Amino acid sequence: MLETMLLAAALAKGVVFEDLNRDGIRDDGEPGVAGVRVSNGLDVVRTDEAGAYSLAVDDETIIFITKPAGYATPVDRHHLPCFYYIHQPAGTPIALRYRGVEPTGELPASVDFALTRQQEPIRFDAILMADTQPQTDAEIDYIRDDVVNGLIGTGAKFGMTMGDILYDDLSLFPRFNSVIGEIGIPWYNVPGNHELNLDAPDDRYSLETFKRIFGPTYYAFEYGNALFVVLDNVYYKGNGESDPGDVRGNGGYEAKLTERQLQWLENELEFVPKDKLVFLAMHIPLATFAAPAAVVGPNPGSRRELMQLLSGRPNLYAVAGHTHTTEHHYFGKEEGFMGPGQFHHHVLATVSGSWWSGPFDERGVPVTEQRDGTPNGYHVLSVDDTQLSIRYQAASFDADYQMRILFDVAHAGLRIDGLRDYRMGVLFDGRLSIDEVAAAEVIVNLFDGGPKSKVEFAIDDRPYAPMQRTFRADPHTNELFLRNTETKKSTVNAIPSTHLWSADLPDDLGMGTHTMSVRAIDEFGRTHHGHRIIEVTGSSAN
Repeated sequence: MLETMLLAAALAKGVVFEDLNRDGIRDDGEPGVAGVRVSNGLDVVRTDEAGAYSLAVDDETIIFITKPAGYATPVDRHHLPCFYYIHQPAGTPIALRYRGVEPTGELPASVDFALTRQQEPIRFDAILMADTQPQTDAEIDYIRDDVVNGLIGTGAKFGMTMGDILYDDLSLFPRFNSVIGEIGIPWYNVPGNHELNLDAPDDRYSLETFKRIFGPTYYAFEYGNALFVVLDNVYYKGNGESDPGDVRGNGGYEAKLTERQLQWLENELEFVPKDKLVFLAMHIPLATFAAPAAVVGPNPGSRRELMQLLSGRPNLYAVAGHTHTTEHHYFGKEEGFMGPGQFHHHVLATVSGSWWSGPFDERGVPVTEQRDGTPNGYHVLSVDDTQLSIRYQAASFDADYQMRILFDVAHAGLRIDGLRDYRMGVLFDGRLSIDEVAAAEVIVNLFDGGPKSKVEFAIDDRPYAPMQRTFRADPHTNELFLRNTETKKSTVNAIPSTHLWSADLPDDLGMGTHTMSVRAIDEFGRTHHGHRIIEVTGSSAN
């Protein structure tokens, strides 16, 4: 670990104050706020009784606060939180395609931060998005029409995007932020690999555009009784080092937490009670089942150091994006987390799904199903003191749409070329001949299911029977991509899903009309239901 000191040319001083008239400027009579954590990206100090602090800075420092519970920071016109000050007198010192930090000039005599009081219940909701990832202006249209319109008026207290906010074209930030800002709640952002300044020679200046727009690349804030920690785990290896896993050919990256960032986190957590809920947000997962070509695997060294820092905390949760799959992982001693209990890590479904691929619906928005068969969408985090649950919300669907039920009579799953001779949608067709029943299986994609989920089915008055979790591609998603190559991104293919269950239909299912009921219990113990009609007809030979 690094020493908790910064070799610096200056000492920054300032006050965190209660902004009674909400003008962002400290006026006479506006009191300081004691006990607020302030950081230079390494050291973490707390304000004194007068709200004052001092920190060492160099010529490339972002000073930022950890928003305390019961207070709000100002937001800009796009509802981006203003909780930091960039001290970079010369600005970004290298030429970049997308503008970096402008010269900030001399360090002000007092770097102050405004707060206003607000009621923060211990029970609240937040919106979690991953990989919105528009590559073009048209794809911002899709985000607006498919997701943002439905979130206007949300009761959530804030939102977060888990990186890959854009898709390399950083000139789209102004319009993108204006669209997301219309949701009307504070919005926090995590850096992803598609926010990198790809012409930077190494990691040091690889997020200069992100910094200019959002501030620090890692930070924390409190809401209610929870601490939210944003981590930057995309380490850019530079534009001179190619990476076979990076189709852009602009240099490689790896999943890594720098020593400086880990030391900051250790310093931050020293002020956080052990039993407090700590929620970590990052871009690249700490583990993934996704195909190796789709993700640069987690750096085992920095992951283990992170686990050591978090061990001893009973109320932890971590989310990520990046893989365009939905996954649940549970870490224990084998991964370096020493408990108590297990550390739940959730790879979230993405807003962009399969990178805005697929046929267009009646609105002109791509169907864009994820590679693992999950519809594109977002998640709703519900926090209750130190406990939480997360609900998946498919874009433009009702909240109770949590599973897809299919019937496969082998041709769709085993003989892909045979799709030529079947109409699209045959997998949803519950009309089977008596001959097909013996070969048919029912397949359920529980969109946000995982290793602790349970899925079972019943037909008519028969008792529920268990279904088996299986690792394979969702046949509907595979068919969707195969039939729509002209509107599918070239790199997109169906991959094995971690939340697919299957079972054979009973061979003795007689002719007639039957009702099949599916009951699923998800990772948080919630029960979901689905129903399908099965019609068994006479033999095709008759």
